[in-house]
Amino acid sequence: MIELLDIHKSFGEKQVLKGLTLSVIKGETLVVLGRSGCGKSVLLKLILGLMRQDSGKIIIDGRDTSQISEERMTEVRKKFGMLFQGGALFDSLTVAENVAYPLREHTKLNRAQVAEKVAEKLALVEMEGTEDLMPSNLSGGMKKRVALARALALEPEYILYDEPTTGLDPITAERINRLIRRMQTKFGVTSVVVTHEIRNAYMVADRLAMIHEGRILTSGTVEELKRTEIPFVREFISNQAGK
Repeated sequence: MIELLDIHKSFGEKQVLKGLTLSVIKGETLVVLGRSGCGKSVLLKLILGLMRQDSGKIIIDGRDTSQISEERMTEVRKKFGMLFQGGALFDSLTVAENVAYPLREHTKLNRAQVAEKVAEKLALVEMEGTEDLMPSNLSGGMKKRVALARALALEPEYILYDEPTTGLDPITAERINRLIRRMQTKFGVTSVVVTHEIRNAYMVADRLAMIHEGRILTSGTVEELKRTEIPFVREFISNQAGK
């Protein structure tokens, strides 16, 4: 379980998070919604300890990570897989080398065992046979799937997705959504997805939380969000419904 308690984060004069409190329940897919620039991606970086909050606590599996050392935070991060918005593949490495990277960094598996794990993870995301390709040879959707295979390499308890369908055509986006759901149903992975795309959010969410003005404005199931009377949420939904 992940808990964020009264989180504040500013960049210079700009306050991004202003007392945000949010819980992620084990085994669920939580989608965090909000407009661009509202702090959704910042939230993921704070959970991973890639940046630190100004105040408040982040508790992961009962452990307060707010003040722990970078060495201990590195151990916590091994519980997580992260799918970055652009995929963030290493351009100079092949597909296989990209997926193998965390295995080489954090395990003592031999070459054959690493190759077996890489093939297994690529098969999970329907990218078999691409091991020798370079990222420059891949489409946007293929890059996202390889990045997801890399995120799965260490068999994490949690996967964080930063705008996983942004910039993808509807068919490719649906494929990514199916993969997100599959990770949960097949492996019981707890997922946090941040997005501004309401249609894709509906496809993967067990629960949704809306960020507005630096706080969680509301949270609930898809049906609860659709029935809300909160003006900002209704406007957010209706604006996208017309696109």
